[in-house]
Amino acid sequence: MPDILLLPGDGIGQEIVPEAAKALKAVGKRFQVDFNFQEALIGGAAYDDCGNPLPEETLRLCRESDAVILGAIGGPKWDHLPVHLRPEMGALLPLRKELELYANIRPAVLYPGLIDASPLKRDVVEGLDLVVVRELTGGLYFGTKKREVVDGEEQALDTLVYKTSEIERIGRLAFQMAQKRRKKLTSVDKANVLASGRLWREVITKLGEEYPDVELNHMYVDNCSMQLVRYPAQFDVIVTENTFGDILTDEASVLTGSIGMLASASIGGDVGLYEPSHGSAPDIAGQQKANPLATILSGAMMLDLSFNMPEEGRSIENAVRQVLEDGYRTPDLMQSGGKQVTTAAMGDLVAEYILRG
Repeated sequence: MPDILLLPGDGIGQEIVPEAAKALKAVGKRFQVDFNFQEALIGGAAYDDCGNPLPEETLRLCRESDAVILGAIGGPKWDHLPVHLRPEMGALLPLRKELELYANIRPAVLYPGLIDASPLKRDVVEGLDLVVVRELTGGLYFGTKKREVVDGEEQALDTLVYKTSEIERIGRLAFQMAQKRRKKLTSVDKANVLASGRLWREVITKLGEEYPDVELNHMYVDNCSMQLVRYPAQFDVIVTENTFGDILTDEASVLTGSIGMLASASIGGDVGLYEPSHGSAPDIAGQQKANPLATILSGAMMLDLSFNMPEEGRSIENAVRQVLEDGYRTPDLMQSGGKQVTTAAMGDLVAEYILRG
């Protein structure tokens, strides 16, 4: 019986995580699988409860679970706190480090029913189906940070550090993923300016010799950001470092019609973490306007990557595709002629389509 820990978090996380659980329960009913769900606090909700955005009890439950589904954390309510107590810095980054989640996998797929919701022209975005593999525990986000006064003025320092072994392990994962897809890998760096970028390119190039069946090309991050809006269908798998990956995945998400469609998986250790790529959206929290599909699709990734249940995962993806084809929309996806539904109603529809097969 797979043990799944639910971490709704803050804002719309409280509304979207139950819909992912709803879809997984439908999968369990259809395929005769018993999932065991537990729930715990994280982020601002945890801080409000016990003064710690990542309580020891939550961390213990994460380690004891087979997989974790996270909703969203943070919001203006907690922006006044010291950096180490803010939900993002005090919960999300330490959680990734503690669970050894060095790789973030974010697919960007344009479902046919949403092609007109993309801001790009149909002939530009049609066929979009890419995956960004982002290094998650190194780089600027985890390097030394400090502020100091020098010559009478304040300055800030963030350190960008990467080791060969860190680049090799994320690169190997990306090559293996490309082998299972269209056998094309784009490595993104800034080797013309950054020493870390030059090491990144050298390591990925050498690693490519082990995967002769994969076509490898290198691209500067500024060019990649342009190419994502110029001709996104050229990409299959993109591998990049932490900061660049954070930015490029948000850009890619818009191409799919809404950031509410972008699922993600963070893997590397014994327990995988699955979450939507959007934030807590406090402006719409509690209004049943949030799109739960990214969280539901993150559950599909969990079934495939953590539990080796690819058929069960596809049942969720197929249900989402059909719901969209039938015109059901949350407000972020709403188009003329669409049938607007609430967060919970969208979850009900996906569960119904899963059971229907």
